Amino acid sequence: MAEPYITGSASMAFVTVPNMEVAKKIAHGLVSQKLVACVNIIPGITSVYEWEGKIEEDSELLLMLKTMTSKVDAVSDFVRKNHPYSVAEVISAKIDNGNPPYLKWISDVTMAGQK
Repeated sequence: MAEPYITGSASMAFVTVPNMEVAKKIAHGLVSQKLVACVNIIPGITSVYEWEGKIEEDSELLLMLKTMTSKVDAVSDFVRKNHPYSVAEVISAKIDNGNPPYLKWISDVTMAGQK
């Protein structure tokens, strides 16, 4: 029997990027460094936001990351160092529940060699 999932031990994080080149660079870097188990690159979003006193509208892509909550700070640090925006979006939410084998896989991939 598999170990029960501990609520909140895994997180999902979201990052917006300006184009596919940046998306793939960040995604590959995060996965290769085992900071995340998976990155979904979601194209075709429109972001409307206030920046420097003006309302802006841009086409962007959204990265949906799956990782362990203990790695979110390292993920944020990696994104800041590898993102072209001066203020990169990195927000996260803890995962309360889900498919146990998938949640175990997130842990197995990101924590490999650390247990």
